[in-house]
This record gives sequence, C-alpha cells and structure tokens, in this order.
Amino acid sequence: MPEEKTSTVETITKRTAVYIDGYNLYYGCLRGTGHKWLDIVALFEHIITVQYPRSSVDAVKLFTAHALAKFATHGHDSVIAQQHYHRALLQCYPTRVCIILGSHSYDKNGTLLPTFIDGSPYDREQRSRVWKIEEKQTDVNIAITMYRDASKGLFDQQVIVTNDSDAEPTLKAIREDFPHITLGVISPIRPATEDRHRSVSESLARHVDWTRRHINDAELAAAHLPTHVPTKKKPIRKPVHW
Repeated sequence: MPEEKTSTVETITKRTAVYIDGYNLYYGCLRGTGHKWLDIVALFEHIITVQYPRSSVDAVKLFTAHALAKFATHGHDSVIAQQHYHRALLQCYPTRVCIILGSHSYDKNGTLLPTFIDGSPYDREQRSRVWKIEEKQTDVNIAITMYRDASKGLFDQQVIVTNDSDAEPTLKAIREDFPHITLGVISPIRPATEDRHRSVSESLARHVDWTRRHINDAELAAAHLPTHVPTKKKPIRKPVHW
C-alpha cells in the first residue's frame, strides 16, 4: 500500500473547511457502535491539526438525509434521535456547523435483484424483490458547496470526509482551478480487523495534498457530545438507544 501523502511544514494558519459525507461516515465508522453521538468538530479538528498543526477549522459541513422511520431499526425513535443529534450539533457549534440535507428514494414496488446464496455463483435468473433505498443529492450538494467555497476564496484548505470515488471529479476540478488551496481526504474507515475489511479509494488520493486512511476507535471515543446539551429551554438528551 502506498504511503500517505503529507503536507509540507508551513508557518501560516490555514482557514479550513470540512465536508462530511454523512452516509459514508455512518456506515464506515458509526453503525453498530456507541459513537453515534459524535462531536464531528472535535474529531476532525483533532485529526486535521495532527496533520497540519496550524489549521483553523472554521466550518464543518455535514451532508446527510432525514432518516426514514419505516426502514430504521428503531422506527420513529430513529427519526427523533437524528433530529436531536442535529439540534445538539447546531447548539454546540452555531457558527461552525452547517447541515445540508438531501433525500432518500426507493421503489415502492420493490426492485428485482439477483438473490445471494452463500457458496453459489451469481445467477441473474434467480432474483428477489427487495427495497432498494438510495440517498439522493448528497454527492451533488458536496460538489457544489466545495466548488462555491473555493471560488469565493473562503478557505485555504478543504478537507473531504468520504471514501466514495464519485468525489474524484470535484477534487480534480478544484485542484486544476484553484491550485493554491490545500486539499485533504479523510477516509471514514475504522482500522481493518479479521472481521472488518474496507479498501481506501486511491482515485481520491491522486488529487489531494494529504490523506488520512482511517479513523480509529480511540479517536471516536474521545469525541462525543455532552450527554445533555443545554439550551434556553429543555436540554437535548442523547438518545437512550445510542
């Protein structure tokens, strides 16, 4: 595996924005863990300042979509939990966190896909009708937001948190049109174990100045929001099932 790219030592403070693919972060690091009540500002501030100590993380932009109760493990409670989490982030970081919402779509009649049978080869003739749920607009929202921020000269460094190769054209365009901007990629992948293997998208690494190839469990554990987030009215409480 090639070594990670690293940034060169400089003396200026880099105004930095972080763009998080929420779907990638959830399924790469958070699903099935006790880290869903994640302080995304604290986590990525830590990772980025390790990479480049003179970074100033001025904006953290989370791209996600509303949870769908009918498909969620905890039904409507999952929807409420997500709402509480978003409110908690905005309460803790009113000037730095921005949440950009896309949507979900699914075929109400189901989608026919080949049936998986362990130990048997792929058979296009043997199919099952399944709910195929897709998150819409996230890739486009990230691309437009990153490019607009670059064109306005808002930041010296832009860091994307994703392992989705669909982000490659965005990084390539910013690299070509705004070569003075430092680009970084953080792959939202926990370190590999015997039971957990995910590869890093090398296509993204080609267009950036530095990469971080995983987020470890200790970093996730150290970056949780307060269990009770104070507001002018009732505090926002961490969901019980999180």
